[in-house]
Amino acid sequence: MKIRIDQKNLSKHINMAQKGISSRTTLQILDGILLETVNGRLKLTGTDLEISIETYVDCEIIEEGSIVVNSRIFGDIIKKLPESTINIDVKNNNINITCENSEFNILGNSPTEYPDLPAIIDQKSFTMPKDLFKGAIRQTVFATTQDETRPILTGVLLELVDKKISFVALDGYRLALRRIPIDSSLDIKIVIPGRALNELNKIIEDSEEDITITAAPGHVIFNIGDTLVYSRLLEGQFLNYRDIIRKDHKTNIIVNKKLFQNSLERASLLAKEEKANLVKLNLLDGQVIIKSNSEIGNVNEKIIANQNGENINIAFNSRYILEGTKVIEAEEIELSFMGSLNPCIIKPVGDENYTYLVLPVRLAQDDY
Repeated sequence: MKIRIDQKNLSKHINMAQKGISSRTTLQILDGILLETVNGRLKLTGTDLEISIETYVDCEIIEEGSIVVNSRIFGDIIKKLPESTINIDVKNNNINITCENSEFNILGNSPTEYPDLPAIIDQKSFTMPKDLFKGAIRQTVFATTQDETRPILTGVLLELVDKKISFVALDGYRLALRRIPIDSSLDIKIVIPGRALNELNKIIEDSEEDITITAAPGHVIFNIGDTLVYSRLLEGQFLNYRDIIRKDHKTNIIVNKKLFQNSLERASLLAKEEKANLVKLNLLDGQVIIKSNSEIGNVNEKIIANQNGENINIAFNSRYILEGTKVIEAEEIELSFMGSLNPCIIKPVGDENYTYLVLPVRLAQDDY
Protein backbone atom coordinates (compact mmCIF):
# COMPACT_ATOMS: atom_id res chain seq x y z
CA MET A 1 0.00 0.00 0.00
CA LYS A 2 1.27 3.44 -0.88
CA ILE A 3 -0.69 6.67 -0.37
CA ARG A 4 -0.33 10.45 -0.02
CA ILE A 5 -2.75 12.12 2.39
CA ASP A 6 -3.41 15.43 4.18
CA GLN A 7 -2.25 15.39 7.83
CA LYS A 8 -5.25 17.29 9.24
CA ASN A 9 -7.84 15.12 7.48
CA LEU A 10 -6.12 11.87 8.45
CA SER A 11 -5.81 12.91 12.10
CA LYS A 12 -9.52 13.81 12.27
CA HIS A 13 -10.58 10.42 10.85
CA ILE A 14 -8.17 8.46 13.08
CA ASN A 15 -9.81 10.19 16.02
CA MET A 16 -13.22 8.97 14.81
CA ALA A 17 -12.08 5.36 14.25
CA GLN A 18 -10.46 5.30 17.72
CA LYS A 19 -13.88 5.79 19.33
CA GLY A 20 -14.70 2.20 18.34
CA ILE A 21 -11.65 0.84 20.17
CA SER A 22 -11.91 -0.24 23.81
CA SER A 23 -8.98 0.16 26.20
CA ARG A 24 -10.04 -3.08 27.91
CA THR A 25 -9.68 -5.43 24.96
CA THR A 26 -7.79 -8.72 25.44
CA LEU A 27 -7.29 -9.30 21.70
CA GLN A 28 -4.17 -7.49 20.50
CA ILE A 29 -5.50 -7.07 16.94
CA LEU A 30 -8.38 -4.97 18.33
CA ASP A 31 -5.86 -2.38 19.58
CA GLY A 32 -5.33 -1.59 15.93
CA ILE A 33 -6.99 0.43 13.20
CA LEU A 34 -7.49 -1.33 9.89
CA LEU A 35 -6.33 0.85 6.98
CA GLU A 36 -7.61 -0.13 3.52
CA THR A 37 -7.68 1.54 0.13
CA VAL A 38 -11.29 1.40 -1.15
CA ASN A 39 -12.68 3.09 -4.29
CA GLY A 40 -10.02 5.78 -4.40
CA ARG A 41 -10.21 6.63 -0.68
CA LEU A 42 -8.63 5.42 2.54
CA LYS A 43 -10.99 3.51 4.82
CA LEU A 44 -10.19 3.36 8.55
CA THR A 45 -11.93 0.82 10.78
CA GLY A 46 -11.88 0.55 14.58
CA THR A 47 -13.87 -2.04 16.55
CA ASP A 48 -14.19 -3.70 19.95
CA LEU A 49 -16.81 -6.16 18.59
CA GLU A 50 -19.57 -4.18 20.38
CA ILE A 51 -19.10 -0.91 18.50
CA SER A 52 -17.48 -0.65 15.07
CA ILE A 53 -16.63 2.56 13.24
CA GLU A 54 -15.77 2.82 9.55
CA THR A 55 -14.70 6.20 8.24
CA TYR A 56 -13.53 7.26 4.76
CA VAL A 57 -10.99 9.98 3.95
CA ASP A 58 -9.82 11.33 0.58
CA CYS A 59 -6.26 10.52 -0.42
CA GLU A 60 -4.02 9.92 -3.43
CA ILE A 61 -3.55 6.18 -3.93
CA ILE A 62 -0.29 5.18 -5.58
CA GLU A 63 -0.59 1.49 -4.69
CA GLU A 64 -3.63 -0.38 -3.31
CA GLY A 65 -3.37 -2.40 -0.09
CA SER A 66 -4.28 -2.77 3.59
CA ILE A 67 -2.61 -3.00 7.01
CA VAL A 68 -3.53 -3.00 10.71
CA VAL A 69 -1.63 -0.41 12.77
CA ASN A 70 -1.61 0.19 16.53
CA SER A 71 -4.28 2.83 17.07
CA ARG A 72 -2.62 4.81 19.87
CA ILE A 73 0.87 4.95 18.34
CA PHE A 74 -0.39 5.73 14.84
CA GLY A 75 -2.77 8.39 16.14
CA ASP A 76 -0.07 10.07 18.25
CA ILE A 77 2.41 10.10 15.34
CA ILE A 78 -0.04 11.61 12.84
CA LYS A 79 -1.27 14.21 15.37
CA LYS A 80 2.30 15.45 16.01
CA LEU A 81 3.34 15.68 12.35
CA PRO A 82 3.30 19.08 10.57
CA GLU A 83 0.14 20.22 8.76
CA SER A 84 1.35 19.01 5.41
CA THR A 85 1.15 16.01 3.06
CA ILE A 86 1.97 12.63 4.62
CA ASN A 87 3.38 9.72 2.62
CA ILE A 88 2.54 6.25 3.89
CA ASP A 89 4.32 3.27 2.34
CA VAL A 90 3.61 -0.31 3.51
CA LYS A 91 5.85 -3.28 2.62
CA ASN A 92 5.60 -6.68 4.38
CA ASN A 93 3.82 -5.23 7.42
CA ASN A 94 6.44 -2.49 7.78
CA ILE A 95 4.91 0.99 7.68
CA ASN A 96 7.03 3.93 6.56
CA ILE A 97 5.55 7.35 7.37
CA THR A 98 7.20 10.53 6.05
CA CYS A 99 6.11 14.16 6.30
CA GLU A 100 8.43 17.08 5.48
CA ASN A 101 11.56 16.38 7.58
CA SER A 102 10.10 13.60 9.74
CA GLU A 103 10.28 9.87 9.12
CA PHE A 104 8.81 7.01 11.18
CA ASN A 105 9.10 3.27 10.62
CA ILE A 106 6.68 1.12 12.62
CA LEU A 107 5.46 -2.46 12.52
CA GLY A 108 1.91 -3.30 11.47
CA ASN A 109 -0.17 -6.48 11.56
CA SER A 110 -1.65 -8.59 8.80
CA PRO A 111 -5.19 -7.44 7.92
CA THR A 112 -6.33 -11.07 7.51
CA GLU A 113 -6.61 -11.42 11.32
CA TYR A 114 -8.89 -8.40 11.64
CA PRO A 115 -12.53 -9.33 12.41
CA ASP A 116 -15.17 -8.79 9.70
CA LEU A 117 -17.90 -6.30 10.47
CA PRO A 118 -21.41 -7.76 10.78
CA ALA A 119 -23.24 -8.58 7.56
CA ILE A 120 -26.49 -6.67 7.71
CA ILE A 121 -29.66 -8.28 6.36
CA ASP A 122 -33.40 -7.67 6.79
CA GLN A 123 -32.96 -4.00 7.56
CA LYS A 124 -35.21 -0.98 8.07
CA SER A 125 -33.88 2.54 7.54
CA PHE A 126 -35.12 6.04 8.30
CA THR A 127 -33.55 9.49 8.41
CA MET A 128 -33.78 12.36 10.85
CA PRO A 129 -31.95 15.71 11.26
CA LYS A 130 -28.58 15.40 13.00
CA ASP A 131 -29.25 18.26 15.41
CA LEU A 132 -32.50 16.70 16.66
CA PHE A 133 -30.77 13.34 17.06
CA LYS A 134 -27.89 14.89 19.04
CA GLY A 135 -30.34 16.78 21.24
CA ALA A 136 -32.34 13.61 21.95
CA ILE A 137 -29.18 11.73 23.00
CA ARG A 138 -28.04 14.62 25.22
CA GLN A 139 -31.44 14.76 26.94
CA THR A 140 -31.71 11.02 27.64
CA VAL A 141 -28.44 9.06 27.70
CA PHE A 142 -27.32 10.51 31.06
CA ALA A 143 -30.25 8.68 32.71
CA THR A 144 -28.99 5.20 31.75
CA THR A 145 -27.53 3.07 34.53
CA GLN A 146 -23.87 2.07 34.89
CA ASP A 147 -24.94 -1.06 36.74
CA GLU A 148 -23.91 -4.00 34.53
CA THR A 149 -26.21 -6.37 36.48
CA ARG A 150 -29.15 -4.70 34.68
CA PRO A 151 -27.74 -4.60 31.14
CA ILE A 152 -30.97 -3.52 29.41
CA LEU A 153 -30.97 -0.29 31.46
CA THR A 154 -27.44 0.62 30.30
CA GLY A 155 -29.04 1.48 26.94
CA VAL A 156 -31.55 3.90 25.45
CA LEU A 157 -34.81 2.60 24.02
CA LEU A 158 -35.43 3.91 20.51
CA GLU A 159 -39.07 3.38 19.61
CA LEU A 160 -40.55 4.46 16.29
CA VAL A 161 -44.32 4.17 16.11
CA ASP A 162 -47.17 6.28 14.61
CA LYS A 163 -44.69 8.67 12.95
CA LYS A 164 -43.13 9.57 16.31
CA ILE A 165 -39.72 8.53 17.52
CA SER A 166 -39.18 8.20 21.28
CA PHE A 167 -35.82 8.03 23.06
CA VAL A 168 -36.22 6.62 26.59
CA ALA A 169 -33.62 6.07 29.33
CA LEU A 170 -34.18 5.01 32.93
CA ASP A 171 -32.06 3.65 35.76
CA GLY A 172 -34.58 2.86 38.51
CA TYR A 173 -34.35 6.34 40.08
CA ARG A 174 -35.26 8.59 37.15
CA LEU A 175 -36.59 8.46 33.60
CA ALA A 176 -35.86 10.72 30.61
CA LEU A 177 -38.14 10.70 27.56
CA ARG A 178 -37.72 12.69 24.35
CA ARG A 179 -40.25 12.48 21.51
CA ILE A 180 -39.72 13.77 17.97
CA PRO A 181 -42.28 13.76 15.14
CA ILE A 182 -40.76 12.00 12.11
CA ASP A 183 -41.80 11.33 8.54
CA SER A 184 -41.58 7.54 8.61
CA SER A 185 -44.30 4.92 8.89
CA LEU A 186 -41.89 2.22 10.08
CA ASP A 187 -42.41 0.31 13.32
CA ILE A 188 -39.10 -0.11 15.21
CA LYS A 189 -38.25 -0.89 18.84
CA ILE A 190 -34.55 -1.35 19.73
CA VAL A 191 -32.31 -0.71 22.75
CA ILE A 192 -28.96 0.92 21.90
CA PRO A 193 -26.03 0.81 24.38
CA GLY A 194 -25.45 4.17 26.06
CA ARG A 195 -21.73 4.00 25.27
CA ALA A 196 -22.41 3.75 21.52
CA LEU A 197 -24.65 6.82 21.66
CA ASN A 198 -22.09 8.81 23.68
CA GLU A 199 -19.33 8.02 21.15
CA LEU A 200 -21.68 8.83 18.28
CA ASN A 201 -22.50 12.19 19.79
CA LYS A 202 -18.79 13.07 19.86
CA ILE A 203 -18.43 12.20 16.18
CA ILE A 204 -21.53 13.95 14.80
CA GLU A 205 -20.75 17.50 13.77
CA ASP A 206 -23.38 20.20 14.16
CA SER A 207 -24.97 20.52 10.75
CA GLU A 208 -28.40 20.57 9.21
CA GLU A 209 -27.82 17.33 7.29
CA ASP A 210 -29.70 14.15 8.08
CA ILE A 211 -28.42 11.02 9.79
CA THR A 212 -29.59 7.67 8.41
CA ILE A 213 -30.41 5.06 11.06
CA THR A 214 -30.66 1.43 9.97
CA ALA A 215 -32.05 -1.22 12.33
CA ALA A 216 -31.32 -4.89 11.65
CA PRO A 217 -31.57 -8.02 13.81
CA GLY A 218 -28.97 -7.61 16.59
CA HIS A 219 -27.43 -4.39 15.19
CA VAL A 220 -28.03 -0.75 14.40
CA ILE A 221 -26.03 1.34 11.92
CA PHE A 222 -25.72 5.13 11.88
CA ASN A 223 -24.67 6.69 8.58
CA ILE A 224 -23.28 10.20 9.01
CA GLY A 225 -21.82 10.82 5.56
CA ASP A 226 -18.18 9.70 5.44
CA THR A 227 -18.59 7.64 8.60
CA LEU A 228 -20.60 4.55 9.54
CA VAL A 229 -21.08 3.56 13.19
CA TYR A 230 -22.23 0.00 13.89
CA SER A 231 -23.46 -1.00 17.34
CA ARG A 232 -24.72 -4.22 18.82
CA LEU A 233 -28.18 -3.95 20.31
CA LEU A 234 -29.02 -4.87 23.89
CA GLU A 235 -31.27 -7.89 24.30
CA GLY A 236 -34.10 -8.18 26.78
CA GLN A 237 -37.40 -6.58 27.71
CA PHE A 238 -37.30 -2.84 28.35
CA LEU A 239 -39.58 -1.64 31.14
CA ASN A 240 -43.01 -0.36 30.15
CA TYR A 241 -42.17 3.30 30.68
CA ARG A 242 -45.67 4.55 29.80
CA ASP A 243 -47.09 3.07 33.02
CA ILE A 244 -44.58 5.00 35.12
CA ILE A 245 -45.63 8.48 33.95
CA ARG A 246 -48.76 9.61 35.82
CA LYS A 247 -51.17 12.10 34.34
CA ASP A 248 -52.87 13.27 37.57
CA HIS A 249 -51.17 15.60 40.08
CA LYS A 250 -52.04 17.43 43.28
CA THR A 251 -49.47 20.22 42.96
CA ASN A 252 -48.00 22.03 39.93
CA ILE A 253 -45.44 24.80 39.98
CA ILE A 254 -43.83 26.82 37.20
CA VAL A 255 -40.40 28.29 37.91
CA ASN A 256 -37.69 30.11 36.00
CA LYS A 257 -35.39 27.29 34.87
CA LYS A 258 -32.12 29.24 35.28
CA LEU A 259 -32.97 30.47 38.79
CA PHE A 260 -34.06 26.98 39.85
CA GLN A 261 -30.93 25.37 38.40
CA ASN A 262 -28.60 27.91 40.02
CA SER A 263 -30.27 27.45 43.42
CA LEU A 264 -30.02 23.66 43.12
CA GLU A 265 -26.34 23.91 42.17
CA ARG A 266 -25.59 26.04 45.22
CA ALA A 267 -27.57 23.75 47.52
CA SER A 268 -25.82 20.68 46.11
CA LEU A 269 -22.43 22.10 47.13
CA LEU A 270 -23.23 21.05 50.70
CA ALA A 271 -25.36 18.05 49.70
CA LYS A 272 -22.28 16.49 48.08
CA GLU A 273 -20.60 16.38 51.48
CA GLU A 274 -23.10 13.77 52.66
CA LYS A 275 -23.54 10.22 51.34
CA ALA A 276 -27.23 10.72 50.56
CA ASN A 277 -26.56 13.84 48.44
CA LEU A 278 -29.89 15.27 49.64
CA VAL A 279 -31.68 18.49 48.77
CA LYS A 280 -35.07 19.27 50.32
CA LEU A 281 -37.78 21.25 48.57
CA ASN A 282 -40.54 23.02 50.54
CA LEU A 283 -43.30 24.31 48.26
CA LEU A 284 -45.03 26.96 50.30
CA ASP A 285 -47.63 29.41 48.97
CA GLY A 286 -45.89 30.33 45.71
CA GLN A 287 -42.33 29.93 47.01
CA VAL A 288 -39.84 27.09 46.58
CA ILE A 289 -37.46 26.84 49.53
CA ILE A 290 -34.46 24.66 48.70
CA LYS A 291 -32.45 23.40 51.67
CA SER A 292 -29.46 21.20 52.25
CA ASN A 293 -27.48 20.51 55.37
CA SER A 294 -24.39 18.52 56.24
CA GLU A 295 -21.91 18.36 59.11
CA ILE A 296 -20.20 21.39 57.62
CA GLY A 297 -23.27 23.63 57.64
CA ASN A 298 -26.54 24.33 55.86
CA VAL A 299 -27.91 26.31 52.95
CA ASN A 300 -31.31 27.93 52.28
CA GLU A 301 -32.40 29.16 48.85
CA LYS A 302 -35.72 30.78 47.95
CA ILE A 303 -37.27 31.26 44.53
CA ILE A 304 -40.71 32.53 43.48
CA ALA A 305 -42.99 30.02 41.77
CA ASN A 306 -46.38 30.06 40.11
CA GLN A 307 -48.09 27.42 42.28
CA ASN A 308 -51.31 25.49 41.76
CA GLY A 309 -52.41 23.02 44.40
CA GLU A 310 -51.38 22.16 47.92
CA ASN A 311 -48.10 22.85 49.72
CA ILE A 312 -45.63 19.97 49.82
CA ASN A 313 -42.32 18.91 51.41
CA ILE A 314 -40.20 16.58 49.29
CA ALA A 315 -36.53 15.53 49.10
CA PHE A 316 -34.31 14.39 46.21
CA ASN A 317 -30.84 13.17 45.41
CA SER A 318 -29.46 16.51 44.20
CA ARG A 319 -27.59 14.98 41.26
CA TYR A 320 -30.70 13.34 39.84
CA ILE A 321 -32.90 16.42 39.93
CA LEU A 322 -30.10 18.70 38.73
CA GLU A 323 -29.07 16.58 35.73
CA GLY A 324 -32.66 16.52 34.46
CA THR A 325 -33.05 20.27 34.89
CA LYS A 326 -29.77 21.08 33.11
CA VAL A 327 -30.68 19.41 29.80
CA ILE A 328 -33.94 21.37 29.43
CA GLU A 329 -33.55 24.38 27.16
CA ALA A 330 -36.80 26.24 27.92
CA GLU A 331 -36.89 29.46 29.91
CA GLU A 332 -39.47 28.08 32.35
CA ILE A 333 -40.08 24.56 33.65
CA GLU A 334 -43.13 22.94 35.20
CA LEU A 335 -42.76 20.56 38.14
CA SER A 336 -45.72 18.30 38.96
CA PHE A 337 -46.13 16.44 42.25
CA MET A 338 -48.46 13.79 43.67
CA GLY A 339 -47.43 13.93 47.34
CA SER A 340 -43.98 13.60 48.89
CA LEU A 341 -43.57 9.86 48.16
CA ASN A 342 -44.43 9.83 44.45
CA PRO A 343 -42.21 10.81 41.51
CA CYS A 344 -41.85 14.43 40.43
CA ILE A 345 -42.33 15.11 36.72
CA ILE A 346 -40.38 17.97 35.17
CA LYS A 347 -41.28 19.40 31.74
CA PRO A 348 -40.26 22.44 29.73
CA VAL A 349 -43.13 24.92 29.58
CA GLY A 350 -44.50 24.97 26.04
CA ASP A 351 -42.89 21.67 24.96
CA GLU A 352 -44.85 18.47 25.45
CA ASN A 353 -42.14 16.36 23.81
CA TYR A 354 -39.74 16.16 26.77
CA THR A 355 -40.47 14.53 30.12
CA TYR A 356 -38.10 13.95 33.03
CA LEU A 357 -39.29 11.95 36.03
CA VAL A 358 -37.33 11.62 39.27
CA LEU A 359 -38.10 9.58 42.41
CA PRO A 360 -38.00 11.37 45.76
CA VAL A 361 -36.06 10.23 48.82
CA ARG A 362 -38.31 9.17 51.70
CA LEU A 363 -37.75 11.31 54.82
CA ALA A 364 -39.55 11.58 58.14
CA GLN A 365 -41.63 14.79 58.34
CA ASP A 366 -39.35 16.15 61.09
CA ASP A 367 -36.33 16.00 58.75
CA TYR A 368 -37.60 18.82 56.55
